[in-house]
Amino acid sequence: MLVDLEPVRRDRDFRMLWLGQLVSGVGRQVTVVALPFELWQLTHSSLSIGLLALVQLVPILVFTLGGGAVADAVDRRRLLLVTQLALAASSLCLALLALMPSPPIAALYIVAFFAAGTGAVDQPARSSAIPRLVPRSRLRAAIAVNSLSYQAVSVVGPAFAGVLIETTGVASAFAFDVLTFIAAIGALLVIAPIPPHAGAAKPSLRAVGEGLGFARARRIVLATFVIDLDAMVFGMPSSLFPQLALTVFNAGAARYGLLTAAPALGALLGASLTGWIGRIRRPGRGVVVAVAAWGVAIAGFGLLTVSFPLALACLAIAGAADVMSAVLRSSIVQLETPDRLRGRLMSIHTLVVTSGPRVGDAEAAAIAAVAGPQFSVVSGGLLCLAGLLAVLRRFPELLTYETPRDASLQVAEPEEPLEIPA
Repeated sequence: MLVDLEPVRRDRDFRMLWLGQLVSGVGRQVTVVALPFELWQLTHSSLSIGLLALVQLVPILVFTLGGGAVADAVDRRRLLLVTQLALAASSLCLALLALMPSPPIAALYIVAFFAAGTGAVDQPARSSAIPRLVPRSRLRAAIAVNSLSYQAVSVVGPAFAGVLIETTGVASAFAFDVLTFIAAIGALLVIAPIPPHAGAAKPSLRAVGEGLGFARARRIVLATFVIDLDAMVFGMPSSLFPQLALTVFNAGAARYGLLTAAPALGALLGASLTGWIGRIRRPGRGVVVAVAAWGVAIAGFGLLTVSFPLALACLAIAGAADVMSAVLRSSIVQLETPDRLRGRLMSIHTLVVTSGPRVGDAEAAAIAAVAGPQFSVVSGGLLCLAGLLAVLRRFPELLTYETPRDASLQVAEPEEPLEIPA
């Protein structure tokens, strides 16, 4: 039942990349919490946080697909070095702005736009590098370990951010993020280059179109994207956490940090029990069950705001369901995609998993402005369940899809990590 740590023990470059991401991920999560909190303190409006989600959504929509095409055509390690340096610079700008007595809100949005655009290139490059660092027999385990580390930092980061903001202010939170990039950059400097596939296409609209065409033709891959959009657009209320913490629960920054950390805590527990994932023959069914559990838990969170502990428990259950869905969906996409297209397919995957929550944040904030935050949360959970039924009607293969007993047959790579000359 426990997560399989073989990729960390046996694959050095994966281990180094994983450790660097583990450290820098804590800093990124601190910034994820600090920026909406700063906006709420400056504006006292949930709409300002919804606008932040839209500002971050635009570069994701514009740059992600192109970022995947670039990741397929260049050395992925070198590309990751550039994106990490750019993200560190954006956090430094946020720290300097936070030191101002009254920072211009427009400047915060501009930095958020730049960071989101950089992340849109970073994420597909990082995700598509994993199958090059581990043999295909350990691919699912590597995805699960990666998810475990992400959920771990998503627990530690927000909880630490709440305490850090309350004791020393938001500027120190952004400065902490800058320091953690040292680990990520150091890890990238010591791993081997990850050159492009010998037949990699040059970045172009045609290359992007080839990736989109593959996703459209491979219906099970397309189904994983659609079902995740359903869950995130309708069931993601994170933009309401500052308002809920300060007005509904009558708490401060520390409890806001706990609200943000609760889904990740549940996801961490769920990710630590993913040892059975590799033995699932019908992962599509697992995704359906997980999304249904997510919708029920989010609706429960909205109904149980009278009790802070019960509300946290619902968010933790939602997080556990989400990580199960994420691991299963990622494994389907990775196993169904040849390496020459993997950067582009992971860019589509990144586009879905990063844009969906931001659209959900904007949707939740808009409904909360009209009908209140609790109604927004409950209605979102119920709409997620209704959307799930519509997805199953459109993609019934989610319930019947099976991975072969030797799942590695699906991956167009040899048993050991590829060694392709630059």
